[in-house]
Amino acid sequence: MKKRMTGWLLLLLCALASACLGAVASQAATPNPVATGPWNLSHDTCHAVTAIPVSENAPLPPFQCRGQPAGYQRNSLWLRVDLTPLPVDRHNLTLMLHNSRFDRLRVGFTYADGVTRWQSIGTGDFGEHWRAGGQIVFSAPHRDAELQGLVLRFDRLASYNLLRMRLMAGDESSLQATVLAMVVGGALMLLLLGAVYNLSLAVALRLQFPAWQGAWAGCMVIWGAFWSQLDLLVIPAMAGAPSAQICTVLACLAITLATFSAVTALARAHVPLALRRITLALGIGIGLLGLPLGLMREGPIDVWASILGVLTLANLLAVATCLTLAWRKGSMEARAFAGAWAVPMAVLASTQMFDTDRLLWGGGAQLMVLLAAAWQTLWLSVAATHRFARMRLERDRARQAEAQAHELARRDPLTGLPNRRGFMERAQVMLDRAQSGGTALALLLIDVDKFKAINDAHGHEAGDAVLCTLGQRLARWDGDLCAVARFGGEEFAVAVAGVSGQLLLQFADAMREAVGECYHGPTVGRVTVSIGVADMQSGCDVQSLYRRADDALYEAKRRGRDRVVMAPPRPAATPQLHLVHSA
Repeated sequence: MKKRMTGWLLLLLCALASACLGAVASQAATPNPVATGPWNLSHDTCHAVTAIPVSENAPLPPFQCRGQPAGYQRNSLWLRVDLTPLPVDRHNLTLMLHNSRFDRLRVGFTYADGVTRWQSIGTGDFGEHWRAGGQIVFSAPHRDAELQGLVLRFDRLASYNLLRMRLMAGDESSLQATVLAMVVGGALMLLLLGAVYNLSLAVALRLQFPAWQGAWAGCMVIWGAFWSQLDLLVIPAMAGAPSAQICTVLACLAITLATFSAVTALARAHVPLALRRITLALGIGIGLLGLPLGLMREGPIDVWASILGVLTLANLLAVATCLTLAWRKGSMEARAFAGAWAVPMAVLASTQMFDTDRLLWGGGAQLMVLLAAAWQTLWLSVAATHRFARMRLERDRARQAEAQAHELARRDPLTGLPNRRGFMERAQVMLDRAQSGGTALALLLIDVDKFKAINDAHGHEAGDAVLCTLGQRLARWDGDLCAVARFGGEEFAVAVAGVSGQLLLQFADAMREAVGECYHGPTVGRVTVSIGVADMQSGCDVQSLYRRADDALYEAKRRGRDRVVMAPPRPAATPQLHLVHSA
């Protein structure tokens, strides 16, 4: 199991690392990125900053194409893109942007004849421009004149460095949007199932770990719904900055919940207390930092985002250290978490180190995190199922062993028949049933005649063999209406339901004869038994029934053995016991 888990872990890490390094290498090996498409426009634009225009027909400001814009968070940021150098069919172009924090966005498509066609969206109203996967799409209107450039105006944009914009062919953008919607929907469904499953386990088993895991998966479902903009299907007013801000808070909260999920699943003996506290403190710090970051619309957002990235990497390192130490100490939970956390940890680390925006159909880092989270909850759900199935199997085995021990405590080890304790319990049930149903019940006490002489003459092994043979013969009558037991020594007991009077005496005598016919070898010879019989009287219990049968057995011994004697219907000062048969 350990080797298989380690192999999968290494394979997944290698595959993910190869994918990330391949993407980076392809970008580094291509001197002119615009020749490969889609064309990343995030930082290849000219810019200008003005006060927010009162009129939508405000003239374009003068642009500068060097440096980065400043002072735009309370104003309008203008971006201009010259499309003439791009080797692209400018009659079929689509602009795709990742959702970010801004109040309003206007996109103008400028044509060779000097006409500019504007399209606009605003916070709470994206119209038909939003797509699943956190994308905002603007398609260039079809005109005979050739498209020459783009002009974008962001009102109160929170961060220029967080902008992600791409140009691509219209057909390709439609395909990417469809694929993104399918992938996001599948990942969210897996996360939702994982959340329900883990929360159900937490309630059923009263365990802390699946509760944290279920809360994390549920948080990721909500985050995925807001990031992918699927929430706009229900609440269109959440379009734009509100969704982006909620995503920041939920992303930080998810890291906190995931940290608690991993740490609480590990036994305290497997992780040093100081390391456990540091890891939890980092998780809590990230969660607390997410709230002000989510509310920020201006200020040093990029600086705080960098601090958050450093804390996230430190948190990942702390969790990885906890898992490694616990794994080395033989923790099964650490092994399961190592496989579950391998992909998310590698993804989060890669998003902090590499530019992943061109990966996964433009879904970028967010889609990578969503898929990694789906992988994590699926892995942990399977691991939890395996673990609890094993626990249930162990519990069933323990119950079976307990039942076997309970049964052995009620059975005679020599003959395999129930002992006195087991017989009394069963006889009480039969008595209660007989009294409630108005049926007959009788008790037969059987004692081996001259058993001490057999032991003295032939040894205790021969005596044990006699008892086993008699027990096997008496066991033939054991069933629903007849309970057979060995009381100890050479005494056996039989409880018989539904038989009384003369039929009961005939049954007891037939049993006496059948036992007397048992063959015990040439040295022991024939062995006889004496039987005392007592039938149920009104208001009697098992103990009184036993005493009457024992008196009848004593009388059978006194009268010469090898016979059946039945106790009188009512006890008297001088019992008148009836001799039924004598050999």
